[in-house]
Amino acid sequence: MEMVELFGVLAQAEAKPQAPMWLSFAPMIAIVALFFFMMILPQQKEQKKRRNMLSAMKKNDRVVTIGGIIGTVANLSPDGKEVTLRVDDNTRIRFLRESIARVLEPDAESDAKTG
Repeated sequence: MEMVELFGVLAQAEAKPQAPMWLSFAPMIAIVALFFFMMILPQQKEQKKRRNMLSAMKKNDRVVTIGGIIGTVANLSPDGKEVTLRVDDNTRIRFLRESIARVLEPDAESDAKTG
């Protein structure tokens, strides 16, 4: 009987008041919030910027494709999914609009020709 009482006293002595349940999840919530602000939010901003750039593209803009081809927009399809680029005097290539990496600025054109 003494042994049972001893274990009971030890169990009572070691019993500590427990913290609220939400407090144990606080570090995980902080990590998820940090991940959102460091990874997902900037990626969404970049995607929005790219969508705006592609929708603002017009005829005679100088562009660079994902494959590195530099050309001038000769035609945009009526549905807006395809772009025809004039690469050389007699060379025209059709691309999907999503394959355009960036639109070159007019200043970048003159720098590329002189530099």
